[in-house]
Amino acid sequence: MRAVVSGMGAVASIGRDADEVFHSLCAGRTGLAPLRGFDRTRYRARSAYEIDDRPAEGVDVPGRASTWLAAAVAEAAGQAGLGDDLSEVPVLVGTGLRELRSLELWWQGQGELSAEGLHFGPVLRERFGATDTHTFSNACSASVYALAVASDLLETGQADTVVVAGVDVLTESMHGLLERVHPVPPERVRPFDRNRTGVLMGDGAAAVVLRAGESGTSGARDTPVLGHLRSVGVNCDAYHATAPDAAGISAAMREAHSLAGVKPADIDLVLLHGTGTLLNDEVEATATRDVFAEHASTPRMTAMKSMTGHTSGASGLMNLVGALQSFAHGLVPPTAGLTDPVDEASSFRMVTGAAEHADVSVAQINAFGFGGINAVAVVEADAAGEHTR
Repeated sequence: MRAVVSGMGAVASIGRDADEVFHSLCAGRTGLAPLRGFDRTRYRARSAYEIDDRPAEGVDVPGRASTWLAAAVAEAAGQAGLGDDLSEVPVLVGTGLRELRSLELWWQGQGELSAEGLHFGPVLRERFGATDTHTFSNACSASVYALAVASDLLETGQADTVVVAGVDVLTESMHGLLERVHPVPPERVRPFDRNRTGVLMGDGAAAVVLRAGESGTSGARDTPVLGHLRSVGVNCDAYHATAPDAAGISAAMREAHSLAGVKPADIDLVLLHGTGTLLNDEVEATATRDVFAEHASTPRMTAMKSMTGHTSGASGLMNLVGALQSFAHGLVPPTAGLTDPVDEASSFRMVTGAAEHADVSVAQINAFGFGGINAVAVVEADAAGEHTR
C-alpha cells in the first residue's frame, strides 16, 4: 500500500512556511547569522542557523520548539483539509532534544517549566485537540523513524490519517558540545566539501499528513496529493555512540529500495543527510556509492543543511518536504558552499551553484542519527500531478 502525502508544513531560519523555505533553498539563501539566543563570546563558533523570533539579541524565551512544531503542523493540517481539529488523528513527533532549551532557561532562572512541558503533548492538545500523541527522541533520524511508525499504522489499518512531524531548536549545551569536538570551530555547514570544518545547528520544524490511499486518491475529497510514500527502511546498527557505519547505512538504503520495489537506477533525486562533519559525509558517500554502484552518477543529489544548518530531529522531514516541492516545481536546490567534493563523493551528480530544473519522479530521503539509528525513505510523485514552474 502506498501512503498518500496530502499536506506539508515547514519552518526554518530561511522561511516561515514550506513554500518560503523551498524558494529560499532554490535561491541559495542561507540562514547563517551570529548567535542570537545566548552570549556568543563564550564560544569559538559564534554563528548558527536560528529562526529570528526573539525579542532582542541575547534574550531567549522558553517554548520555542513547541511554537514552531505547532506552526508546521497547522500548515500541513490546513493544506490537507484537516483544519485545527486533530482529535481523531494520531500525531507522531520526532525530535532530538525536545524542549531542552526551555530546561536550560529554567535552570538559569528564566521561566517556569514542568516535567509535562518537556514533551509536546500539551501544546498539541491545546492547539489541535490532539489526544493520541507520541514523541520519538531518536536523534537526527527521529522524524523519519516517526514516518516509519506512521506508515505501519496505515498499513495495519490502525489509522487512516496520521500527522508526522519533526522539530528541534538550538540549545546552548548542544552548540557548545559540537563546537568543541571540532579542531577548528565551524563557520558554516559545507556538506561533502573537502574544506569543511564541521556542523552548526539550526532551528526547524516540519510536518506532513499521511493518508491511506492508492495512486491518484488521497482518501478524502478535495485534498491535494503531494506525493506517495513508498517505503521507509530503518535499522539500529549500534556500531558506535556517535560514529556512523557505512554497512548500517547501506542496509537501510537497501531495505527502503526493497520495500518500495525500486532499484537504484529508478531514483531521480537523493536528499542526503549531509551534516558537514569530518566523518559522517565520507561514510554516507561511501555507503551511497556502494548501494548505487554503477548508477551512483545517475540521480541528482543535494544537501539542504548547507542552508538550514542541522535541524536535528526535524532534518529528515525537512528533506521530505524538499523532495515534495521538487516534484511540484521541477527544481532541485543546490548544495551551498560545495566547491571541492571529497573523493568518496566525486562521482556523484551533486547539484551545486544554482538550482537545477529537473523532472523528478522518485526521491530518496536519508536521515542518520547517533547510535546508528538509520532511516531512509522513498517517495514518489503523483502520476496525475503537474509541475508549476
